[in-house]
Amino acid sequence: MSAKQVIVIGAGAGGMMAAMRAAQSGADVLLLEKTERPGKKILISGNMRCNLSNAKELNDFIAMYGPNGRFLYSAFNQYFRDDLLLFLKDRGIETKTEPDGRIFPVSDDARHVVGLFERCLADNKVQIQTGAHVTDIMVNNGHVTGVKTEQKAYPATAVILATGGASYPGTGSTGDGYRMAAAVGHTITKLRPALVPLVVVETEKAKSMQGARLHNVRLSAYQCKADDINTSTTPIRDVGRRIMGKQPRLPVIESRMGDVMMTHYGIGGPVALQMTLAIVTALEQGPVSVAIDLKPTLDYKGLREQLQWGLDLYSKQNYRIILKRYLPKKLIEPFIEMTGISTDRLGCQINTRERDRLLSLLKSLRFNIKASLPLDAAMVTAGGVELKEIDPRTMASRLIKGLYFCGEVMDIDAETGGYNLQAAFSTGYVAGDNAAAFYATVY
Repeated sequence: MSAKQVIVIGAGAGGMMAAMRAAQSGADVLLLEKTERPGKKILISGNMRCNLSNAKELNDFIAMYGPNGRFLYSAFNQYFRDDLLLFLKDRGIETKTEPDGRIFPVSDDARHVVGLFERCLADNKVQIQTGAHVTDIMVNNGHVTGVKTEQKAYPATAVILATGGASYPGTGSTGDGYRMAAAVGHTITKLRPALVPLVVVETEKAKSMQGARLHNVRLSAYQCKADDINTSTTPIRDVGRRIMGKQPRLPVIESRMGDVMMTHYGIGGPVALQMTLAIVTALEQGPVSVAIDLKPTLDYKGLREQLQWGLDLYSKQNYRIILKRYLPKKLIEPFIEMTGISTDRLGCQINTRERDRLLSLLKSLRFNIKASLPLDAAMVTAGGVELKEIDPRTMASRLIKGLYFCGEVMDIDAETGGYNLQAAFSTGYVAGDNAAAFYATVY
């Protein structure tokens, strides 16, 4: 290919969309991918079902990205969910919306989405080179001139950086884009793991509960040690950075209702993953603890009455049998140990102090948070290229002419639910469109 070309670095969701759109808009396009095939991260998204987007209205959708979501208004106004779904439908992929708003291919198979993009890239004569590890973006006098790989240099009129984050390194997202952007003068906002399980201080306690699936519980995070949690501050509704723009009241960092999974190192499951970023950020300010309310539909008074009613009704049954009525199997032994009540005790023998000890654990099972799992274990990377240095209307660098960004390499992240893929597709479309327009002005 000639020196007049658009080079896209990274063949993920954003990169493939950018390459396709730039080619559709008249540019000669070279797509460079460091792994052996395009779309590897798409293939594992949504448990390999490919959670494409979400049915939320625009403002609610934007809220899922936190304060930085405002940056996406322009991109979403140019290319959003309906455009993406029509693009897929016109090429044979029907989609479905699940009750929680998540949108998937009807086939529940991410391979169909990757295959469609590969066909579209071929139809639009995009040249793809896999196994091409880009090491540098070449710049002269504030203009992009090309890229360097480990093997050779490629001249370019415009470059789109679509390398993804630093999570799931096996898919090619190893943080190369941050280093390349920084090398040409861009600021990189601190990288943090998002959507990753939490590691607790009390690892032995967590290990004793390993494998317990806790459904419809409330997980609340506090800016204090576990012993200092004031349960009167626990919200009765979800609050947090990404929950419809609502902010938590201190010392509560975030609180959500949903499903939790106990692991040998701490706490996982959908709710914990969604709260990771807020917790990791809060750890920089001081100690963080969490409390799991196993009976969130009852307040303390209501649960106390229910417990007493159960102890009276099953007065001739032993404590272990009674616990089976209130807890998942894998929590019974840990609760026996934590309450210190002998399994031989009958319901009628459990006194008020012992009942209230059980009550406190059911309403506030506490752990101190040590950390999250590392960044390379996260589903999403928070942080990235500073958004003030990118034009939200075009995804163009405000520092380097001919340089564009899309997807997770920018300081944009959201929780699970299709938001991250939609942001990649939308910003990729805009970057490709505008890189092609810039390409057309260069003779």
